[in-house]
Amino acid sequence: MNLALYNSLSRKKQVFEPADPKRVTMYNCGPTVYSYAHIGNARAAVAADVLFRVLRSIYGADHVVYARNITDVDDKINIAANEQGVDISVITERFSKIYNDDLAALGCLMPNMQPKATAHMGEMVAMIQVLLAAGHAYEADGHVLFDVASYEDYGQLSGRALGDNLAGARVKVADYKRSPEDFVLWKPSKVGEPEWPAPFGNGRPGWHLECSAMIEKNLGTSIDIHCGGQDLKFPHHENEIAQSVCAHKGAPLANYWVHNGFLQMDSTKMSKSLGNVKLVHELLKTWDGEVLRFALLSGHYRSELDWTDDLLKQSKATLDGWYRVIGAGEGQIDPGFMAALLDDVNTPESFGHLSALAHKGDGLSLKACANLLGLLKNDPDDWFRGKGKEGGLSDVEIEALIKERAEVRAAKNWSRADEIRDIFKTENIILEDGKDGTTWRRG
Repeated sequence: MNLALYNSLSRKKQVFEPADPKRVTMYNCGPTVYSYAHIGNARAAVAADVLFRVLRSIYGADHVVYARNITDVDDKINIAANEQGVDISVITERFSKIYNDDLAALGCLMPNMQPKATAHMGEMVAMIQVLLAAGHAYEADGHVLFDVASYEDYGQLSGRALGDNLAGARVKVADYKRSPEDFVLWKPSKVGEPEWPAPFGNGRPGWHLECSAMIEKNLGTSIDIHCGGQDLKFPHHENEIAQSVCAHKGAPLANYWVHNGFLQMDSTKMSKSLGNVKLVHELLKTWDGEVLRFALLSGHYRSELDWTDDLLKQSKATLDGWYRVIGAGEGQIDPGFMAALLDDVNTPESFGHLSALAHKGDGLSLKACANLLGLLKNDPDDWFRGKGKEGGLSDVEIEALIKERAEVRAAKNWSRADEIRDIFKTENIILEDGKDGTTWRRG
């Protein structure tokens, strides 16, 4: 059975056929590193990670090349650097590491490549020069802009016709643009901002150009799969396509476009203005990364997902049940499970097969299948000891109280034994007394 993916460009599910099965190429738009990533950012990364894992299982780990970029030049980065009185690299290096650490906690594999925008200025300048020479770009008031009217297929990905994009807009359009829909390829830097040399004037690139240049340099003119959140479809991905196709004499930027849906917070769109943004870094203080990963994969990647406390609690409960039956050793991948993943990476359906394996007590197959999804990677004993709440008892403190409990019970000091019992109850620590001693886990 072949892998089928819903292609946002064709608006239908298609059998995936890489240009070269020995070098399957995939790109995912990464973070702008000026602050902590929120759980919506993580959904795009986790969805791409599962697809990366599926491709590796089909074509072999050595034959899949996955790049996820770092945007390390941006207005928000400049603002943060100015506020703290540091070079932009101090901001970007700090939050790049935090982002990677957070995703590792969520079970994401590191991509083969993590190109940075600031390391590709030469490639960006060269692409702009090609577009200028071909008549697809023009210089105006210190800027270089892409002439959207010069690309007749503009809007094919998003389904937006020229003129539709500004309907109802109240944003003032720069008077140096030939058309309100033209977008910036290069712009002059403000005083105190970083800048790079270019024949059309020192400055810095537009956001859309960065990805096109990084893809060309690291993966090639045309790639197999381009991933990203649904919110990037327009204008970011639409503009990527326009500039790349025009710079490469009509060659497609990507043959398959894979977009994940939005996250909602308790049935409300996640928004900074509403104050309901959940940061991965904060969630990891309370929840194990596998719980967050399971929750993100509990809905189909193309569907909206409602992020609630109940979703996290149910995810934890399901994983608890699976951890109780997994065994040590190598198991076989279940055909039904794999068929679900090959059908547009249908993780909710694959979870149904995992639960069936758990019900049958087939712990080895359960573990093999779950591992393919980046789940059940913990030792069961460590899993059940779990992640304590912030400010709660540490593992060492729990062990010390268990030792004291045994001593005071032997001395018939029932009042202190009751105190320790109440401490464990408050901390939601569950004790299990057996012939080999007392074991514990967090409830």
